[in-house]
Amino acid sequence: MMKTLVAYFSASGVTAKAASALASAIDGDLYEIKPAVPYTHADLNWRDQNSRSSIEMKDPSSRPALADTNAPIAGYDRIFLGFPIWWYTAPAIIRTFLESYDFSGKTIILFATSGGSSLGKTASDLTRYCPGAVIKEGQMLNGHYSKDTLKQWAENL
Repeated sequence: MMKTLVAYFSASGVTAKAASALASAIDGDLYEIKPAVPYTHADLNWRDQNSRSSIEMKDPSSRPALADTNAPIAGYDRIFLGFPIWWYTAPAIIRTFLESYDFSGKTIILFATSGGSSLGKTASDLTRYCPGAVIKEGQMLNGHYSKDTLKQWAENL
């Protein structure tokens, strides 16, 4: 039987809600990716070119530190990886997360939340950060989603 982890980063709580619903629907374990320094409201102001998130997303080498590196990746075959879309891709902390563990032989399915963007090229953007893993394009989990809908989506992958 395939063991599933739902790992997520949530800056404002929206992605956390989606991740919790997904984990419940698919009977997966839940793991929150936390930054060592939590993001403030000012840090997330995408209209401010000097905000923390803006600076991180402009710099491809940016790797915000994780609060911990204890994610139980080795014990899972399939990992649903969730995050808000920032600047049409995953936040820089997702690069940090992917580079902090060995995902060889794992299947990673992306899901995201956004006020208006899609996943776009996120899967291809992230592939280089987890060699040996298979990254699958997932879907946006905005708004309301039923347990049955989430379960059916996960089963059809």
